[in-house]
Amino acid sequence: MIALENLTKSFSGRMVLHGVNLEVPDGQNTVIIGASGAGKSVTLKLIVGLLEPDAGRVLVDDEDVQELDRKQLASLRGRIGYVFQFAALFDSMTVAENIRLGLVKQGYAEAMIRERVEESLAVVDLSGTEDKLPSELSGGMRKRVGIARAIALKPRYILYDEPTTGLDPLTATVMDQLIMRTRDLGVTGLVVTHDMRSAFTVGDRVAMLHQGGIRQVGTAAEIQASDDPLVRQFIEGQPGPTLVRPQGRRSVG
Repeated sequence: MIALENLTKSFSGRMVLHGVNLEVPDGQNTVIIGASGAGKSVTLKLIVGLLEPDAGRVLVDDEDVQELDRKQLASLRGRIGYVFQFAALFDSMTVAENIRLGLVKQGYAEAMIRERVEESLAVVDLSGTEDKLPSELSGGMRKRVGIARAIALKPRYILYDEPTTGLDPLTATVMDQLIMRTRDLGVTGLVVTHDMRSAFTVGDRVAMLHQGGIRQVGTAAEIQASDDPLVRQFIEGQPGPTLVRPQGRRSVG
């Protein structure tokens, strides 16, 4: 399980996260929603050790990420797949070469690497694209390659950073189906998004991040039925004044 305990992070004096507490249960998709700049992507980077918190802890399988040495951190990242917002593929490499990178770094034998590449592309319905360059793929296909690269390592967790951003509705639906498919394979997912349709489709649990803290967390149905005016304003896309951070945040479900 991933657990965030009193997590705090600021940049140039601007507080982004302030005392965030959140658990990501095993075998489920947890979705973090919130406005742009709320700290959703920062949270993902803290989990994999790309950033260090100012205070608080990130625990992954009871290991404190900030206390891991370089070798231990590399091992941790082998258990966590990361799907970047814009796929982050190397343009000069083929699809297969992009997927191979992590497998080579982990020391897999060549026969296993070829097998994993084929398997992961089949999962995202991109068999036969091994020799294509990213420039030959649509935006949605590039994101699917990003998922294939993540699942090739057979991770325990996958972190998704705005997986449906920039996609047309049909392609976004395909992306949602792939996120659900990876969960059904036993992978625990943490998805950050401001796409409400996607959040309520893929999320077993949904947490709203607002002004540095978790405003409310619960099942998708509980968040949809929330009577918190700020939560309702956000999920319904209603314009209105920004509410101040509450003194006590509620947790449901």
